[in-house]
Amino acid sequence: MRILLVEDDDTVANSLSDALQRAGYIVDRVSDGKTAWFQGGTQSYAAAILDLGLPELDGLTVLKRWREDGCEIPVLILTARGNWNERVEGIDAGADDYLSKPFQMEELLARLRAILRRSAGLATPSLSIGDVTLDTRQMRISVRGAPLHLSPQEYRLVAYLMTHAGRVVSQLELTEQLYAQDIERESNAIEVLVGRVRKKLGVDLIQTRRGFGYIIEQADA
Repeated sequence: MRILLVEDDDTVANSLSDALQRAGYIVDRVSDGKTAWFQGGTQSYAAAILDLGLPELDGLTVLKRWREDGCEIPVLILTARGNWNERVEGIDAGADDYLSKPFQMEELLARLRAILRRSAGLATPSLSIGDVTLDTRQMRISVRGAPLHLSPQEYRLVAYLMTHAGRVVSQLELTEQLYAQDIERESNAIEVLVGRVRKKLGVDLIQTRRGFGYIIEQADA
């Protein structure tokens, strides 16, 4: 999943970017409010981590403009410790959660996973569809209880489709969510990736909608 990281402190941004990438996310970094406003409103992101103290445009203004423009990206805001009024304003402006600096990286990742689950309508870190189970906390896929050995790219594909079950996801959307912008991508990269994952799963989970994309049907009631 692609995350927009908006932070002007290079030390914090570097630490966050490294931790997010180790956790399997694709990260786009920006360091000022104007770029964040434009990028968040024109690119597809699973979530944004937004610092409020930014140059050009402050984070609260960025968030308000996103919401006014109809951008529904889930947002985790970062605030200076003790600025409770900023936290209240952020939540009222449409933030999904907040975290005060300094913070533990494990807590930030946990909060990010939580807002991603909520945005996908999931109540717990685990989701089962047929014989396949996704554990977002452990970043693990299992089939009939047996762990499946997947590459990070393969895991991201299954996780994205499962958390968007019931919706056809286009190849373009998958490309945006699974690949970094600076990576050369073959035109059939998604088709090859889907084919490889289907073989490893060994079950009929990912369906093709020709001309539209791929879908995993809704989880069993």
